[in-house]
Amino acid sequence: MTKARENSDYTGLAADIAAAAAAGLPSTVSASDPTISSNPPAVGHLWINSTSGEQYVATTVTAGANVWVNTGEGVGGIDPFVETSFLVIAGGGGGSDGGAGGGAGGYRNSYLSETSGGSSASESPASLATGVVYTITVGAAGARGVTSADATNGGNSSLVGTGVSIISTGGAGGNYSTNGSQGDNGGSGSGDTWAGRTTGGLGIAGQGTRGGNAGGHPTYYSGGGGGAGTAGADGASGIGTGGNGLASSITGSSVTRAGGGGGGSWYNNAFANGGTGGGGSANGPTNGTTNTGSGGGGAGSTSGSTSDLRTGSSGGSGVVILRMLTSKYSGTSTGSPTVSTSGSDTILIFNGSGTYTA
Repeated sequence: MTKARENSDYTGLAADIAAAAAAGLPSTVSASDPTISSNPPAVGHLWINSTSGEQYVATTVTAGANVWVNTGEGVGGIDPFVETSFLVIAGGGGGSDGGAGGGAGGYRNSYLSETSGGSSASESPASLATGVVYTITVGAAGARGVTSADATNGGNSSLVGTGVSIISTGGAGGNYSTNGSQGDNGGSGSGDTWAGRTTGGLGIAGQGTRGGNAGGHPTYYSGGGGGAGTAGADGASGIGTGGNGLASSITGSSVTRAGGGGGGSWYNNAFANGGTGGGGSANGPTNGTTNTGSGGGGAGSTSGSTSDLRTGSSGGSGVVILRMLTSKYSGTSTGSPTVSTSGSDTILIFNGSGTYTA
């Protein structure tokens, strides 16, 4: 609670006002505190509450969204923005019937000093404007590639609203053996399937990694899908394991997400595991884990014939996680996010699309 000045303190308050005027500093004297809509003429404007004696200085001047820092005895300034940490993971790509593992969905992280995809630097937290509705989109899982078709990419995940546009790109779906010149590109790239096209797909800088290259004769091992943390393994000398995901403690405990899908083979019963964090295995194959943005496992054939072609698997859907001071949490959202607390913070986990009003 702000401490009101004693009567004797008003001599000092008058001196503060006089000193500000003598220094040529613009100032306002009011019986109340400033608000975000108290529009000062310039940064450095001084506001003095003649009732409490508290003093504020304008540090950001934007009409209707001004920031005032308390320089007096009280605590707490006037700030229209809610600093919000985020983890935005897109949907993972599907695994190919031909063998290629799906790539993990794009992975963007701003919590503390944790890394983003491809082991890139942590991003800056988002500044959500008070009272503004922000749209959260959770990317869908990429579907498996049916018979001779490529698997599909995962859907994008995003946090979008006034002043904020954070978009993670869906993971790449694995390609079939006779389609395309390489594995597909995405948040993380898919592995490649053989047939003389040996290059894994590319990931996006700051979001993911590349998929593994395919092996040629006589193994015909497909590459693993790229994970958020490491690239998918190449199939040149062994089965292509999916790339590993990344761990984050934004929810209060460490959880690894966004692993790449494992690759299969065309002529051998050799099926790789997915990467850590939920990557689907080619042995089964298995889907990427739901709400981790992981890639699906590829499949393949035991004899090189479509007559015994196994089916690939789908990726895992994405997730969007927000973390802010509980004192700044509005309590207004749609889409039924899971809400919890950790220390002085409130955490929202969106496993499906929705909105949050800051």
